[in-house]
Parts: sequence; structure tokens; C-alpha cells
Amino acid sequence: MSRSLVTTPFGALSTAAEVLTGVDLGGRRAVVTGGASGIGRETARVLAAAGAEVTIGVRDLAAGMRAAEEITPASGPGSVRAALADLADQRSVRAFADAWQGPLHILVLNAGVMATPLQRTREGWEMQFATNHLGHFALATGLHGALAAAHGARVVAVSSVGHVNGDVLFDDVNFERHPYDPWAAYSQSKTANVLFTVEAARRWAPDQVTVNALNPGRITSTRLGRHIGDISNSPASFDATSTDVSWKDIAQGAATSALLAASPLVEGVTGRYFEDCVEAGPHRPGIRRGVAAHALDPDRAARLWRLSTDLLATTGTVPA
Repeated sequence: MSRSLVTTPFGALSTAAEVLTGVDLGGRRAVVTGGASGIGRETARVLAAAGAEVTIGVRDLAAGMRAAEEITPASGPGSVRAALADLADQRSVRAFADAWQGPLHILVLNAGVMATPLQRTREGWEMQFATNHLGHFALATGLHGALAAAHGARVVAVSSVGHVNGDVLFDDVNFERHPYDPWAAYSQSKTANVLFTVEAARRWAPDQVTVNALNPGRITSTRLGRHIGDISNSPASFDATSTDVSWKDIAQGAATSALLAASPLVEGVTGRYFEDCVEAGPHRPGIRRGVAAHALDPDRAARLWRLSTDLLATTGTVPA
């Protein structure tokens, strides 16, 4: 029997601040990757405004410290600090996780790169898969103990509608034998974000850790498209046959992240994919919405977890 999709009173035009109106996060601790700019910064800001102690994980510590100072509430219990977490550098991710002490209530896996020219990490991993998926996988698994200690933690993975354009290339995730295509690599990494949530939700349910993914929508004025210029015609950022070309500002783009991170409306919800502050239905061609079946497949999710664990093991980073 099919289940009902999760709905909320909020929608595509809701802002992150509106979603968290009246929510008290006093005593809660949060980590937001990529929190120095864009929707990550807005997510960190509204979590702090609601009373949370927020750490933004950044690859540019100076920029992160400036952002933390700017978005720390002028009054109230919330605060924002910056810490180095370069997702393309497994040593940096491990250092961040090892330095964390105490429980962690909210982990927002927000940072990412899109459609980069072919680049590789020191391990030889393709940069988009390494940053968007493997860096976040290592961070989340490295912080698993802290999440479990919170007794009700939430993990939020920021994916993209671009995931509908491509599955994980399991036999060649690093494009060592296949011709490199920046959009295929991006789609792969965004599908991996969703598959991570499916398997993490299953594995971490006994620890009371919920894990969900989301599509933030097309956001104006972010740095995600810095490698490609105008993203309005990018093939992986939307279904090329779609007539839906709506855009969101940053406050609206962060709303679904804020909802999954802290709203009581989705308490206990796990292993789902959201967009516009509601759970998404199946993707249909021609509609710039929905979640692809390949991204929710539990067998693919388990396979990706094993592959990711094996890759990290070669660096000495062994996930929980």
C-alpha cells in the first residue's frame, strides 16, 4: 500500500525565517557546511536566530570567520562560529570530525560544487563526487557518534533536481575510463546525496538519527554556478524539457533546509526527499520537480555506502 507524502503549510515562496517562526533551538548544536555564503549562510543564520549554537564548516577560514561574525544574532542565545572543513580534503574532514566534542543535534550537508572542469583530489577522485558526496559522507559518518549522543539528531543533505539526469556510475565513479562530462558528474554526485540519505536513514534509525535530502530549487545570487557563468540554461540544473523556470531568492532557497533541520512538522520523518517544503513525488519528464526512482533505490543506496566506505578506507578514514 502506498503511503501519503509528507506535507506542510509552507511552499515554494516560504522563507527559512518563516519556516522557523516560533521554533526554539536553545541548547541545540548545529553544523552547516558551506555556511559562509548562499543558502548555507542563510540556513546558519536562521538556526542561530532560533537559538542554536551553529558551526559553519568552510574551506576558506577567513571568509568563514567574517560570515560568522556578520550573522551571529545581535541578541539572544544563538551564536555562529567558523571551523575549517574542506570537503575535497579528507584530512581536513577528519580533523573537523575528530575535534568535535559533545552531542550534535543538526548536521546540514549543504556545501557543493557544480559542473567543474575535470579536477581530481590528491586521491585521484573526481572533484564533484569527492566534494559533494565523499566529503559529506566522511563528515557525517565521522560525526555519527555525536549525532547518536543527541538522541534525536537530524541530518539534512542538499541535493538538486539535477539528480534526475543521471545515476551513479558504479563501475567508474571517478571517470577514469569514461569521457568526462561535467554535468554527468554533477548529476551523479547529486544522486549520491539522495542515496546516502536512504541508507543512512536505515542504518541510523536505532540511534534516533533522521536523515533526509532536498532540492532547494533554482537560487539566484549564489556561487554554485561560478564555473559555468549563466546557469539558466544548464542541462543538469533542471529537466531540459520542463516549462517550469521559476527562481527563488536565497531566503526562499534555504526554507526546505531549515524545515528539515529544525521544524517540529517533520519530527521523526526520515529517508525522504523534499522540495518546496513538502515531500516530493516521483519525477515525471517535462516537470522540473520530483525524485527519480534510481535515487531512492535501497540496493543502490547500500552499494554506494559500501563503495564509499572502501574508498575512504584507502585514506585511513574509516566510517562508523
